[in-house]
Amino acid sequence: MDGKGIFKGLSVTWNRFWSTYTEDIRWFFSGKKRYFNEDGVKARSSKDTKGIFTVQYPEEKLIIPEEFRYVPFLVYDEADGKKEVRCTSCGICAKVCPPQCIWIVRTNDPVTGRPVPQPAEFYIDADICMNCGFCAEYCPFDAIKMDHDFEIASYGRNVFNLDKLMKPASYYESIRPLNATRENEARKAKEAAKAAKAEAA
Repeated sequence: MDGKGIFKGLSVTWNRFWSTYTEDIRWFFSGKKRYFNEDGVKARSSKDTKGIFTVQYPEEKLIIPEEFRYVPFLVYDEADGKKEVRCTSCGICAKVCPPQCIWIVRTNDPVTGRPVPQPAEFYIDADICMNCGFCAEYCPFDAIKMDHDFEIASYGRNVFNLDKLMKPASYYESIRPLNATRENEARKAKEAAKAAKAEAA
């Protein structure tokens, strides 16, 4: 009440100012760049950083953690130069989606008219998607995953079709290496167990 709060606030500001610029000077004399490079962003994003900083977006971007999730995408495997979509159009993702932003049209055999386990059309309304990750969690074929690409702003509506949603398995492995390794190992173990069971029979 006697004005001490102002001086206390100023002391905090000065402390932050001093810590920030002494750290800048230390980096300068070490021959490293603290700004506009990945090492600098990593250092300033760590819990041990001193002072304050502002990320100079879009020139600088915070490091995205592996578990970060944004609009889903469809994974396809590359075999003999062909894209093999993992999705079987079972519709589980569309059923569990809380905002109902997923639409799937299943492929039908032109001769028999029977459904084929492959999507003819697949749409996700990114403007409605709440990025909850239920679709990826419930998919039994690891066919739909959450993306890291959050820069999708546009002047129109973001409804992604099959062509825009499809990304290779190598892309998924690059953004989520730990998850991809764990899933690949589980898939191989399942296939080995299935083969062993078939041999025993």
